[in-house]
Amino acid sequence: MDFKHVRDAYASVAALYIELIGTRQRVHVDDLAFIGRHLSHRPGNVLDLGCGPGHITDYLRSLGVDALGIDIVPEFIAHAKSAHPHGRYQLGSMRNLDVEDHSLAGILAWFSLIHLPPQDLDEVLAEFRRVMAPAGTLVVGFFDGDEVAAFDHKVVTAYRWPVDELSARLTSAGFVEVERQHRPSDGTHRPYAAIAAVMGGPHSPLPLMDTP
Repeated sequence: MDFKHVRDAYASVAALYIELIGTRQRVHVDDLAFIGRHLSHRPGNVLDLGCGPGHITDYLRSLGVDALGIDIVPEFIAHAKSAHPHGRYQLGSMRNLDVEDHSLAGILAWFSLIHLPPQDLDEVLAEFRRVMAPAGTLVVGFFDGDEVAAFDHKVVTAYRWPVDELSARLTSAGFVEVERQHRPSDGTHRPYAAIAAVMGGPHSPLPLMDTP
């Protein structure tokens, strides 16, 4: 699946998407805490990739993070600039980031990798590693499942991942998991998980933790 197809699918429902999830209040407090805990502790630029309406980028900025929201959907970027005029938002693709090597303090990919076919994930993670500074932090939110599998997302085909398997892919890309969290299905929302990971090597001595 190419990004143009994903972009067009989200553009076609942008107004509804913004209405349903486009505010900070629509994000679970545990998720905001997880994101803030891992992306607000170091100075430097943080990219919110697939920022959508820009509300989580704005949350990071409220914590003092120098966050830039990037999305492939023009309607989302236009809304984000209007709703959060003091923020920074721009069109762009995570496949080819216009960022210098090893320059970022962090990346947030909050449910923005879910539409990547599994065979494309390693290429994108390699791009993340290219732009991440030593000890930089990657936070990923995604749908959880017993196996890697496609499913009918409300907008366009998405993929669920077993947490251990996605963590292993992060490890292969040079990241070290430092915390994860799960939330089971509540009858309305699918089970989901989040992983925080840092660049591997001597700059990442943090212990592995698990938050149920």
